Amino acid sequence: MIGDPATLWHATARPLAGLPTLSGAAESDLLIIGGGFFGLSTALHAAEAGLSVTLIEAHRIAWGASGRNAGFVVPNFARVDPDAIRAADGAQGERLIALAAGSSDLVFDLVRRHGIDCDAGQTGWIQPSHSDAAFSKAQSRVRQWSGLGRPVEVLNRAHVAQLTGVPGWRGGWIDWSGGVLNPVAYARGLAAAAAKAGARLHEESPVTNLQRQGADWLVTTPAGRITARRVILATNAYVGPLWPQLAQSFFPLRVFQVATESLPQSVRARLLPGGQAVSDSRRNLFTFRFDAQNRLISGGMHVVSIGAAARLPRTIHRRLARFLDLPDLPPLAFSWSGMASVMPDFLPRLVELAPNLIAGFACNGRGIAMTTAMGRELAGWALGQDITSLAVPVRPATKIPFHGLARFAPNALLPFGNVRDRLEARSKSE
Repeated sequence: MIGDPATLWHATARPLAGLPTLSGAAESDLLIIGGGFFGLSTALHAAEAGLSVTLIEAHRIAWGASGRNAGFVVPNFARVDPDAIRAADGAQGERLIALAAGSSDLVFDLVRRHGIDCDAGQTGWIQPSHSDAAFSKAQSRVRQWSGLGRPVEVLNRAHVAQLTGVPGWRGGWIDWSGGVLNPVAYARGLAAAAAKAGARLHEESPVTNLQRQGADWLVTTPAGRITARRVILATNAYVGPLWPQLAQSFFPLRVFQVATESLPQSVRARLLPGGQAVSDSRRNLFTFRFDAQNRLISGGMHVVSIGAAARLPRTIHRRLARFLDLPDLPPLAFSWSGMASVMPDFLPRLVELAPNLIAGFACNGRGIAMTTAMGRELAGWALGQDITSLAVPVRPATKIPFHGLARFAPNALLPFGNVRDRLEARSKSE
């Protein structure tokens, strides 16, 4: 039996009653492979709509990326803005933009509706601008998202410093519908809600074979098999050998997270007094937030993978102390890492792998909000909605050229991003 990862979230979330492994033979309208936010949201919404739903997870609920992130709930896209999406994809783009715009509201509505105890706070997400060019982009983003009726606001230097407790940024923007939560507790709450709605959930049930059986799919695990009319691969970056072509169609990005020991209340009164989440405009993002026990949480990426598990947490800790002016920053209490899937266009997508077999992935660092919203969309597909009418675009699982080398590009290019960040931060607009 594989235990939970050693993250802050797994250590502090309320335990979930043990779920059985899949055993024997069963049938289901919908089978979901993967027990993260995407799979759990799909299971919940499909079961509430009356479908017979089975979800199988190779390890434990929230074992993968859903349990290894920073707990930011962000209702937008990592690098792409509505105008560009609209220009590229027309009506399809409009549906995707609307999905993202309401994604945080959906998360916090589910938390409230199902009484999920996950330290959730819809307190806002802040993106400070590290340069004048980034601040111009922030103003453009506020224009675009406010045109959709979203609760967004441009922040000047003083307002960013007031909200974050950190001077020096050129300005920024905030989406007040974003926020924070304990992602493992949220996932476990979704699991409990899905089970209550009638979904059958199974842990420690890895797929050993996936094949067509007439019009249906037959999925085999070490101790059982299930026949389903429709199947969703909700594994995201953890697809592994289950569908190799899919695994070669995105960049797998390993992200490290750390959490310090609790900080004194005097520091909390200065830093993020309103409890927001912060991820700035740098290519090498600087992020921070607090949990309910005043632990400071941040993350980062490695350039060289060898020794990164020991080296990078210390690097992130030093960066936190420097950026937040905390010479006496408490030591680290937790450090962990997880895999995210990133596409060259930084947009999520669906892949129709075969008739009635769908994969959804590539949330590009916006996993909590986006995958929850994608789950509701895929429940509609399971009920018979045409896949082309969904908000998330359908794209082929196109292999990235020279994927064996290209998959290292996001990490290998990080030093160049650091240089550009520093040059931009030093420059002044004319």
